[in-house]
Amino acid sequence: MTGTFVGVTRTIDGSSIARRIRAEVAERVAEAAAVGRVPGLATLLVGDDPASAVYVAAKRRAVREAGMRDVHRHLPEHSTEYEVASVIDELAGRSDVSGILLQLPLPPQLDAAALIDRIPVTKDVDGLTTASLGRLARGERGLRPCTPSGVIELLDAEGIELKGACVAVVGWGELVGRPLTHLLLRRGATVSVAHEFTADLAAVTRPADIVVVATGVRGLVGPEHVRPGATVIDVGIHRTPHGLAGDVRAAELDGIAGRITPVPGGVGPMTIAMLLVNTLRAAEWGAEAAPVPVC
Repeated sequence: MTGTFVGVTRTIDGSSIARRIRAEVAERVAEAAAVGRVPGLATLLVGDDPASAVYVAAKRRAVREAGMRDVHRHLPEHSTEYEVASVIDELAGRSDVSGILLQLPLPPQLDAAALIDRIPVTKDVDGLTTASLGRLARGERGLRPCTPSGVIELLDAEGIELKGACVAVVGWGELVGRPLTHLLLRRGATVSVAHEFTADLAAVTRPADIVVVATGVRGLVGPEHVRPGATVIDVGIHRTPHGLAGDVRAAELDGIAGRITPVPGGVGPMTIAMLLVNTLRAAEWGAEAAPVPVC
């Protein structure tokens, strides 16, 4: 397809796909509630960062809309690591809490990696503990990071075949790039990984059928990086004087990319949808391990 003018670029409606997933989760939650097993998500916010507060509020609202139990803890900015760890341990011991989410970033006095690793792997709905990432790398059952899982769901919803596809992942971060690479490999894709420091980025991305960009660098990828007809997934989100923008110069790819995710309304809604999926899975897998009640 090199050199082909596509003409019309299809926008991948992440908001619509996320709504469908959330509705499916709500149905399964209602079924679980009917037998007395209501999934519960505990969110832990440390400090008063405005953006973090907005993100947590959105997650809690989604949890309640899905019919799940909403458990929340808000600790002061100057909380010690012991105080935060104690709350995580308390939540970990609660049978009505299926999943625990520690909102990042944390205040600078706290060791985020150590605190995340206090979350039991069975309740790690962000999929960020060392144990969860190890399970992902080994292909074992576990809870996967939400944003990479959302990317896979978007591609599946669009009917894009991953087995045998060439995928360029631009970004090597622990939250998206690295786990997404593992997920794609497990689905049979051939994956190339690049980042903002790659000397010839176009040489990596131009041959790809699918380009996923998650660098945190606004406007890094443009038409020079994408072959005509390729699918482009933009994970980045940046606030600008003119509104939200991504890591991709989307307007310049109109008529070149075959499909593209918008910012906003693309990957973003999928992250919360997959958080609900993970919370439900954690509850279901926990129920599998629970002893059968004696009548």
